[in-house]
Amino acid sequence: MKLKVAIQMDPIENIDIAGDTSFRIALEAQERGHELFYYTPDKLAYEEGIITARGWPLAVRHEVGNHFTLGDEQTVKLADWDVVWVRQDPPFDMGYITNTLLLDMIHPDCLVVNDPFWIRNYPEKLLVLNFPDLTPPTTIARDIKTLRAFKEKYGDIILKPLYGNGGAGVFKLSVDDKNLSSLHELFTGINNEPLIAQQYLLDVTKGDKRVILVDGVAVGAINRVPAKGEVRSNMHVGGRPEPVEMTERDLEICARIGPLLEEKGQIFVGIDIIGDYLTEINLTSPTGIQELERFNGINTAALIWAAIEGRLT
Repeated sequence: MKLKVAIQMDPIENIDIAGDTSFRIALEAQERGHELFYYTPDKLAYEEGIITARGWPLAVRHEVGNHFTLGDEQTVKLADWDVVWVRQDPPFDMGYITNTLLLDMIHPDCLVVNDPFWIRNYPEKLLVLNFPDLTPPTTIARDIKTLRAFKEKYGDIILKPLYGNGGAGVFKLSVDDKNLSSLHELFTGINNEPLIAQQYLLDVTKGDKRVILVDGVAVGAINRVPAKGEVRSNMHVGGRPEPVEMTERDLEICARIGPLLEEKGQIFVGIDIIGDYLTEINLTSPTGIQELERFNGINTAALIWAAIEGRLT
């Protein structure tokens, strides 16, 4: 089966091919004989009833400094393509939301991965709220009194933007820390969004586990260990990936959330687990498959493409 595959992603010239998940997905698609087309999120458009994208035919190769070639720029009608990948990174802002609304207009006749309706309605830090028994104590609020009461109850907490990504804006406040009001003023002065606060989990010093699921089934995990002096384990901010085995608790969490992910058309998902707690369910632009392949030999990209091809046969 040869598919026409469009990839909506951030500028390809800036990626690190040793770790970038979108690159690995594109490379696997090319190796399976699929045709690739690449465009950046700002090139998606609605034109008189037609969803279009202005971009380039794409060829990729695993060569540092020479990892892609673009054909001539052209505007395509996305409904003519078999698959559209949403691989732009957050922030999950109105631009991101608008793109999912536009892609809704071609899905599912054109398979958009992941389903844009549920990307929009289940952002990373909100879908986990459906599973309060699996998550650490959490509050989402803009009201300082609510946040202060939460901190007084749990002592050490993590405070972060609800729609942030990559570890940006994440703060650990210890029981004696007096900066909650100042941080609240800072965040609320930037936008009108609420904040999310969670009880600090000491187990994060041992790592933040990223578990990859394909069609709701766990395929493997990596551990991300914070750099010295850091509370954030994100690889964007110096977290160190290392191999790890999945525990019974990890499998229990995946068994609970997997059926919902499959039902909602979320083909490729990355969840975050600290100790025994689920902290995020990443639908927008999950990462980690290259590290998993290096550590465990699991070709997640091939599993993802097999799931997509299975849906289109």
